[in-house]
Amino acid sequence: MKILVAGPGCPRCQTTERNVINACAELNLAAEVSHLYDPREYATLGVRITPAVIVDGKVIVSGRVPTVEELKTLLKQAGA
Repeated sequence: MKILVAGPGCPRCQTTERNVINACAELNLAAEVSHLYDPREYATLGVRITPAVIVDGKVIVSGRVPTVEELKTLLKQAGA
């Protein structure tokens, strides 16, 4: 599973990335987590508002910081 956090690196984006990493750890999920900082890159993936979480090319959260619990639910739904 490939997970991207999209955003310019602001505190909200950093919190989102930490929450993604923590959710993966709690699920024992071996996912590749990376951060996209370039607005042109994440715009091509359909992200208009950051922070955003993209799982295997699909935007699952955009415009807010998801909690670890919410991310765990969303990652399970995405096939984790």
